[in-house]
Amino acid sequence: MRERSAVRAHALVAAAALLLPTTACGAEDGRRLTVFAAASLTDVFAELAGKFEEQNPGTEVVLNFAGSSELAAQINAGAPADVFAAADTATMARVVAGEGLDTDWAAEHGENGVVFAANTLRIAVPPDNPAEVGELADLADEDTLVALCAEEVPCGAATAAATRAAGLDIVPDTYEEDVRAVLTKVELGEVDAGLVYATDVVAAGERAIGIEFAQAAEAVNDYPVAVVSTADEPALAAAWVDLVRSGSGAEVLAAAGFEVP
Repeated sequence: MRERSAVRAHALVAAAALLLPTTACGAEDGRRLTVFAAASLTDVFAELAGKFEEQNPGTEVVLNFAGSSELAAQINAGAPADVFAAADTATMARVVAGEGLDTDWAAEHGENGVVFAANTLRIAVPPDNPAEVGELADLADEDTLVALCAEEVPCGAATAAATRAAGLDIVPDTYEEDVRAVLTKVELGEVDAGLVYATDVVAAGERAIGIEFAQAAEAVNDYPVAVVSTADEPALAAAWVDLVRSGSGAEVLAAAGFEVP
């Protein structure tokens, strides 16, 4: 059996000054909107950022993508976020418990944020499928190199739910800090298979193949979004949420493989 790697350690950021957004779009001057979002939203929110800046001239959208649990910890530590979009409701609940939502917005729209999309797991394999993976049980084979999300992030929690439903004990070769890291392992051929979201398979294009499995229905993740209490301009942050929930936002989400309400 091939040697299995250890769970990657996570350092929670304790000071907002150390937090660096990963993507910025728009003008250097004017208003700035900082959006913290689950890694699985990378492509969708990057596209919506362009739309938002067109609708709000002089506004720069700064996007910070990572595992939802890491982002929640950053917000609860005082990170300067305006909007938070999580990959599951349990992670949003941590921010709610830390009094991290804008109270006026939450009173009008919902104290736990609003759900704008849902996502389902898929088995991702390289295009040549070297291990001939065809079902979830194949990932339990000790000769199959497997990447999974760490259980503390939403894709990891969904994976645990799906494997429990299947009655399987899958011991991965590597745990990754977010779902895009799992996808990258598959795309590079560093593993034979990984569990990612349906949207990640769409994003991978020809770099990976997605395989559906029945137990994924037991682990569907709802994605909530909310205005954060540290928002400099809550009205501007609310406008972003409105765009995400709009018809044009739903079109972008659906095209990326999300299920939309």
